[in-house]
Amino acid sequence: MKTPYAHLATFIEICNTVKIAGVPDEAIRLSLFSFSLAGEAKRWLHSFKGNSLKTWEKVVEKFLKKYFPESKIAKGKAVISSFHQFPNESLSEALERFRGLLRKTPTHRFSEPIQLNMFIDGLRPQTKQLLDASAGGKIKLKTPEEAIELIENMLASDHVILRDRTHQPTKKRLI
Repeated sequence: MKTPYAHLATFIEICNTVKIAGVPDEAIRLSLFSFSLAGEAKRWLHSFKGNSLKTWEKVVEKFLKKYFPESKIAKGKAVISSFHQFPNESLSEALERFRGLLRKTPTHRFSEPIQLNMFIDGLRPQTKQLLDASAGGKIKLKTPEEAIELIENMLASDHVILRDRTHQPTKKRLI
């Protein structure tokens, strides 16, 4: 299984393609969910007595508690909050990696301003200086919306910087 959240998202996406007149979406999900599981996960689902899982919400709650427990959430939150930009990692690469960390732990419960601060705090000093210069002062003094817009606008030029940094000119011989 990928992540439990990705599994559920894919499962719901597939279920949304099935419509049966007079049958609620929840009933379709409840009846098909076991077919999306295999091995231990399928045995786990079948271990519930009779109709103890009567609602889709209850199935999701139990599934996430089993396969994405609080310990995983805590670990994911620690990884997110200790984010640091790698050497030679561009701003766009760092942002994509940070967003990937957020997606891996969708129940992190960090507000957008906190996420933005963690991202900015994890950037290399040179990247922060570039953001501050682009902001006409400290980027952290901007509203979260202004800061995000500024970062998004910088990503286009960041690709040019990345290409320039990785381009190795070749020496041409005069013969």
